[in-house]
Formats: sequence, C-alpha cells, structure tokens
Amino acid sequence: MPDRPAVLVTGAAGFIGSFVAARLADNGMAVTGCDNFNGYYLPRLKHDRVDSLLKPRRIACEKIELADPAQVNELFDRLKPSYVVHLAAQAGVRYSLEHPEAYVQSNLVGFANILEACRRWHPVHLVYASSSSVYGESRRVPFHEDDRTDEPVSLYAATKKANEVMAHSYSHLFGLRATGLRFFTVYGPWGRPDMAYFSFTQKILRGEAIPVFAGGKLERDFTYIDDIVEAVARVLTAHGADGSHMILNIGNHQPVTVADFIATLERVLGMKARLEFLPMQPGDVPATCADTNRLRELVGFAPATALEDGLARFRDWFLEWRKDLP
Repeated sequence: MPDRPAVLVTGAAGFIGSFVAARLADNGMAVTGCDNFNGYYLPRLKHDRVDSLLKPRRIACEKIELADPAQVNELFDRLKPSYVVHLAAQAGVRYSLEHPEAYVQSNLVGFANILEACRRWHPVHLVYASSSSVYGESRRVPFHEDDRTDEPVSLYAATKKANEVMAHSYSHLFGLRATGLRFFTVYGPWGRPDMAYFSFTQKILRGEAIPVFAGGKLERDFTYIDDIVEAVARVLTAHGADGSHMILNIGNHQPVTVADFIATLERVLGMKARLEFLPMQPGDVPATCADTNRLRELVGFAPATALEDGLARFRDWFLEWRKDLP
C-alpha cells in the first residue's frame, strides 16, 4: 500500500483549519496540524475543536509559533510535507484597528516563514487563505478574481492582499505552485465567537440587544463551512501547472442583507431580536458577493448551502455546546 501523502495544516485548531484537517484525514491523507493557541477569542474553543474534530482522527496539533523561523524550519524538516494548507492567521477586521502588531507578526512574518520553508522543501501544492476583504469598497458585484484589489480598507485586508502578492513572487521566482483562496464570510458549527452569527445567537438567547450597523443594509455572502471544506479539499489535489499561482473566490454567490440575515436567524431560533442601530464601522465594506465561475471550472464545485439550512445546523451545535459552558 503506498504511503499516504503528508499534509501540514496550519491554524488547525481554528474554525476552518480544524474542519479542513479532519476532512483531509478522512480522505486518506497523513495530516499534521499546528496552531499557536493564542487568546484572540475564547481559548477553550480551540481546545474543544481539537478534542472533537482532530483527536478522534489521531491528528496531532502541535503548538507552533509561525512568526519564529526556527520553529517553522524544524517543523518542515521533520514532516517533509507534500502538501501545505496555510490557514493560520490573525483574523478579524475590527480587532486590527487596535492590535496591528498581531497582524504584522502572524499574517506577514508568519506567512513569509511559510513561503521560505516551502521554497526549501517545494511541496506539490501550497494552498493558503486569503479573504474577500481584499476587494475593499468595490461596488462592482459579483467580485471577480481579476478585479482591482489594491485599495484595502482595513489592515487585515491589507495583510491578506500582501499574502497574495508574496505568494505570486515566490511562485514566479522559485516555481512554487500556490493557490490563494478568498473566503467569503464563513459560518457554521465551531465558528468564531466574534463573528456576527455567533455573537447574535448568544445575544438573542440572552435577551440582549444586537448591534446593527448601517441600518442593516450591508450585504454579505455567507458561506457554510462544509462548502468551504469541500472546495479546499478539491483545490488542494486539483491538477495544475507546476509553478503556477492562482486566486480563487470561495463564496456562496447569494449575498443577503444583514437585516435579512437577522430575520433568518430569528426564524431558526424561534425568537425575536432586540436591535440597536449604529453607524457603519471603520473597516466595514458595503457588500460582498463571489463570482465562483473559476472555482467551478477548476474543480466542478461551488458553494450553495442555503443560509437557513446552515444556520439551523449552527443552532443545533451551539445549543449542545453551550450546555458545557461554566
């Protein structure tokens, strides 16, 4: 029996990373994960993901600081990965307004160290997370991968655009095959507490008011986690030219207003929300909508889970998970 291909998943204790690592293991790959287990949000949630999604599949998740080149080099030298899925990052638009140093270290220094390690070991494919935030305040929808993305409106978006440019240069100079995935508002079980669907659910169940910015008119392309994972798994092993660099949108192509999103969440929870209307926040963008034709042409798949179905699955997980909260 041939050896299983070795794959490194960074950020494997994170929301997307834990699901991707689990899926790749189910697909027969030899998966090793790493994470720095930082305290950006509820630290317990990362450990719970590891316990529920990774340990049952015997996936090790090592504590690694990617901003430390020595740790990254030692990890690559030991694992010799054939595939690298780089999902580790400092996430969140608003957090970047107060903690820019975290984004520089994780998203820029950390990614540079990953690229250098890939240059040395030359994996078959590096797939890394970008973000729909790179499109900035563009009002041309749906967003296409070839649109201009040189006017980010948050530091988080700027670091993600920088990742794309850095990866392109390494692909050009060293023949590294790399693909950047622009994720569009990912949601689902085991998600991040700072995301709207998670925090809104908590507040509605507690009877607390939820903040609604810009009159609820902002539009978001909510993309369910299972669709994200399916896309990542297919892209990772898709045939492509060696040394190429590609950008792909990973979104649901069905944007909804925040007001409609709240109405859907109310139906799913069977409760009405108390609303607190606030002005648009710095770093926010008016709308996101993914053109997914390039993804569909490459791997024969594009996200399509209906928002109400995805939120119902999140509700079921959340009500079960919160029973164990202190």
